[in-house]
Amino acid sequence: MRTVAAVAATTVLGAGAVAVAAGRYVSDLALKPSVDGPEPDERLTVHATAPGQVTLTRSLGSLRPGVYGLAGDGVHAAVGEVLWTTPDTVARRLERVYRGALDPGTQVRMTAQVHAGDPRDALGLDHAEVAVPGELGPLPAWFVPAARDTWVITVHGLGATRELPLNVLPALHRHRFPVLDLAYRNDPGAPASPDGLGHLGDTEWRDLDAAMKYAVRYGARRLVLYGWSTGATMALRAADHSALRDRISGLILDSPVLDWKSAVRAAASSHGVPGALVPLGIRAAEGRTGLHAERIADAADPSRLTVPTLVFHGPDDTLSSWSGSRELAAIRPDLVTLHTVPGASHGAMWNADQASYEEALRRFLTPLM
Repeated sequence: MRTVAAVAATTVLGAGAVAVAAGRYVSDLALKPSVDGPEPDERLTVHATAPGQVTLTRSLGSLRPGVYGLAGDGVHAAVGEVLWTTPDTVARRLERVYRGALDPGTQVRMTAQVHAGDPRDALGLDHAEVAVPGELGPLPAWFVPAARDTWVITVHGLGATRELPLNVLPALHRHRFPVLDLAYRNDPGAPASPDGLGHLGDTEWRDLDAAMKYAVRYGARRLVLYGWSTGATMALRAADHSALRDRISGLILDSPVLDWKSAVRAAASSHGVPGALVPLGIRAAEGRTGLHAERIADAADPSRLTVPTLVFHGPDDTLSSWSGSRELAAIRPDLVTLHTVPGASHGAMWNADQASYEEALRRFLTPLM
């Protein structure tokens, strides 16, 4: 009997250890996203280059319309429209190689982050490298000056860096908005969170709040918060909780994560995690971070919105369902404008249709000037 009991206890303990390990793995997909993002990257092979074009492996990703980055080990380039295809390859317009070389055989992935480097190197825009005092330490940020006293503060999302908002920086600069492009906790060059984990905007919003204080201290009279993915969650939380929320004149939310549990489920599904393990990941995320769905859901409560809000989202976002964005727009048509972007992956709404995106941005920002 003792032997049977010991075996049973060991089996239970073993199963418990497996469950803990599985939970940590699943939760890490969203709480520790790699630079490839929370969804698995699709590796493409460079087959050839010619002046103004690059030939890649044919896939659904490499066929996407729009403008994207190509990132690999020591390589970053910008590519544009599809020029021609074969059954096995896709040729795209090669806009610029920022670093490295696209030699045949190089492995790359498509990314929403088109540019590499700082605003001057990437876009020719003068800027200052500033340090925003945050609760965990100095937060690096790029400040691109302009004439208006309404500042735009940009915050990227899962698996990205402050290079992602460079996509829209020329458009914002044309409209003469000063831009503060923030790196926050766990970003390169920024302080780590105490647990080393991302909290899907639930604690990171305080770094955005610090950036708001910095902007007001240096001359901003009004603020527009512009966030992608969990950066959009941060913007909603700041608009709901910041002591400076009365300075906010507008919100721009790109691919907002309005339900973090759904985001964990989607990240797990995209990595092929069996459905039975997903609840373990959600419980692990709650236990490791103290995340509560209610806090993020409260920030996205349509009744709490008080300022004009522009949402970019579409039906092909597999990480963050656009159903929440549609509901937000349907309940608060007085404040929320939903710009639908079909065919765009998570965080890549601008990439899929730059002209339409920037026109929606212009229309939204004009009354805020």
